[in-house]
Amino acid sequence: MSAASNGDERSLGQLFASATAELSALVHDEIALAKAEIRQDAKRAAVGSGAFVTALALLFFAVPMLSFASAYGIHALGITLGWSFLIVFGAFMLLAGILALVGIGRFKKVKKPERTIASAKQTAAVLQKAKPHPRELPAESGGTGAAAITSSGSGATLAVSAGGTPPAVEDAAPGRS
Repeated sequence: MSAASNGDERSLGQLFASATAELSALVHDEIALAKAEIRQDAKRAAVGSGAFVTALALLFFAVPMLSFASAYGIHALGITLGWSFLIVFGAFMLLAGILALVGIGRFKKVKKPERTIASAKQTAAVLQKAKPHPRELPAESGGTGAAAITSSGSGATLAVSAGGTPPAVEDAAPGRS
């Protein structure tokens, strides 16, 4: 960019800073979306897990005491003791089955974060098309020059030559060794 450019154009540094800020905001938004979807599914999974834990607690802790009390209570109504225990066993199996079905229903509602995946794929598709390419730039001496931009994790360098072929490009960040 020449020193005589008007105020409507932004410098390479401003464009790079703007692109970096927008990419950073995009990544933060993608992460926030993923967290929101995962949090919602985690709540569903917690409710399903709670139903299973309740079913297990019912089977392992309350069943023996309640079984004896119920069986002896039914026996007091005039049914033999064997049938009384069998009726209590059937009632607890039915209750445990209902709680297990509730837990399975809750687990089936847990989904993968579909909106996050779709958004990330869309972002990746856009970024794949936005690769820097060597392009012709007018040189300050009135001729044509070539420019090349390269970047890496350590920084980016722009090199411009007055000739018609792209110059060698260095890949180093200022202030880093």
